[in-house]
Amino acid sequence: MKKRVLALVMSTAMIASVLTACGGKDDSSNNNTPATDTNNTATDNSNASADNSSAPAENVDYGTGEITIWVAENVQTFTQDQVKAFQEANPQYAGYTVTVEPVGEGDAASNMITDVEGGADIYGFAQDQLARLVSSGAIMPVTGEYATWVAEQNDAGAAAAATVGGTTYAFPITSDNGYFLYYDKSVVKDPTSLDAIVADCEAAGKGIYMEINSGWYQPAFFFGAGCTLTYDLDDAGNFTACNIDYASENGVAALKAIINLHKSPMFVNGSAASNATNCAAIVDGTWDADTIKTMFGDNYACAKLPKFTVDGRDYQLGGFGGFKLLGIKPQTDSNKMQVCLAIAQFLSGEETQLARYKAVSWGPSNKAAQQSSDVQADVALSALAAQLAETIPQGQYPNEYWQLATSLGDDVISGNYDNASDEDLMAVLETFQATCKSYAGQ
Repeated sequence: MKKRVLALVMSTAMIASVLTACGGKDDSSNNNTPATDTNNTATDNSNASADNSSAPAENVDYGTGEITIWVAENVQTFTQDQVKAFQEANPQYAGYTVTVEPVGEGDAASNMITDVEGGADIYGFAQDQLARLVSSGAIMPVTGEYATWVAEQNDAGAAAAATVGGTTYAFPITSDNGYFLYYDKSVVKDPTSLDAIVADCEAAGKGIYMEINSGWYQPAFFFGAGCTLTYDLDDAGNFTACNIDYASENGVAALKAIINLHKSPMFVNGSAASNATNCAAIVDGTWDADTIKTMFGDNYACAKLPKFTVDGRDYQLGGFGGFKLLGIKPQTDSNKMQVCLAIAQFLSGEETQLARYKAVSWGPSNKAAQQSSDVQADVALSALAAQLAETIPQGQYPNEYWQLATSLGDDVISGNYDNASDEDLMAVLETFQATCKSYAGQ
């Protein structure tokens, strides 16, 4: 076998042209790209997506064709520029016309599932849609050296979010879809204690915002109290088991904390900074950082979520961590498949993630990019990084779960449990737990 070469290694001039185009700083280039055998050029197009374990050879002409990419609108132009620079630096891929279209992560999966053949070749999506994509055959596995690259290059949460049943299916591009505390430091003096935050907000007549009727935010209390709620899936993306212990003393403590927060006259159920008024504290994500900076001005501050206290015991609020991923739909042409893999890998690599952060402030999943001085200096991302250490990666959940969590939160907001005993709350959680299990046929 001839000597292996790196799939995306560029000459010094080529690297310079790409970094100039993407605005990346002059850090080390991405030299951890999977190696490939220069003689291992795919020629059988009958089942191209079955094996993509080896990266494309850089001295092979992959022919011509068309590739469509779906990304969020605010990174459409950025992505188009990145792909153009990549093709200029790698002429073996230049025969493909790449079109980048604005389709958000929330819509991409639904569109792909509806019409796989008419969908994009490469598409960005939120990790909670992965099971649906797998079960509908709208995404191909990422195997061999590509899977190893994904695991080695990204933080553990992002790498786990790209897998189903032990198989990698996507390339992570962000590790920033989580939530933490934004606060007005002229009002909130101790951001480490939920009780203290509530007291400060009540004293100042300022609102404290959190969306407790959301299956995304609500687990911050339950997971923080030590509870579990996850689902197991088979390789086809079907739910096979629900791992839940909400009906427990810890679960009751979490529900009591949610009820206590709701009882504050300054509590507002919500997480959208654009809708917040008279606010001094809000649990939100990096997507609202600019809005909150404007709202709080010189008093803008961020921290990981605080601890809450129930019956004399302290618990650290936890929750979910979320990620954006790039998937590739199953391909019938092996040459096109290899070009799609090369582009997806490049768009998820260190330099591109750093350039994307500088362009639109998306937090990197790449471990080296996370150590950039620019990323480290970002107050919101630093708070999120601290919070992610207290969270679990959001796995796959049935659609019905989100509706169930909303109903539980709505009952709290309506005051249905304001005077409930611990026994009453346990009964509520037993019903909640049994219903969650029923979604997996248990």
